[in-house]
Amino acid sequence: MTHDGRRLRGLRSRETILRQAVELSSVEGLDGLSLGRLATATGVSKSGLFAHWPDKEHLQLDAVEWAVRQWTEQVVGPAMRAPAGVRRLFALHEARLTFYRDGVLPGGCFFFAVQAEFDDRPGAVRDRLSRSMREWQGLIRGMVAEAVTLGELVDDADPAQLAFEIEALGEMVIVHSRLYDGAQALVHSRRAVLARLRALCPDPELLPED
Repeated sequence: MTHDGRRLRGLRSRETILRQAVELSSVEGLDGLSLGRLATATGVSKSGLFAHWPDKEHLQLDAVEWAVRQWTEQVVGPAMRAPAGVRRLFALHEARLTFYRDGVLPGGCFFFAVQAEFDDRPGAVRDRLSRSMREWQGLIRGMVAEAVTLGELVDDADPAQLAFEIEALGEMVIVHSRLYDGAQALVHSRRAVLARLRALCPDPELLPED
């Protein structure tokens, strides 16, 4: 029992540290994520951090994994409760906007913050980030294809093209929210995706009007 309790405390401590790591990275990027910086932010000693991660790269990789888990739980999970088809596709975009609106991360989006750091830097971190982005785009494309199969989007709707457009409109919220008008960016992004889906939906009444 003592061993199990110690292990549970260790897991909780690790998750607390990773949560802080993802929050810091959403503002400062993964390059700014050092064991020393994290020790200061969490109040955990460097030796305590080394018990979990032998070096910075392992910490960065686990931060990516935690960010994927957070996104899956808070964005993908809620969307999956909507009916399959065009409503689920729009619910995914709305869940993303809610994530941004609620300020879950101080920098808005972990993945948007770190992708530019590693796009030209070969290595394990770049590979993991690339895989997570491919999986995300694959999820959107799959939802588009499902909506086409269900007859809720027109037959010639291009899943790759529509997924690209939805992703671009989601990312623009982050760009505008940090430097311009975040509240209006949320409205514009929602309306743009909604208008695009309603135009491609044989039964637009499945979707909100605004």
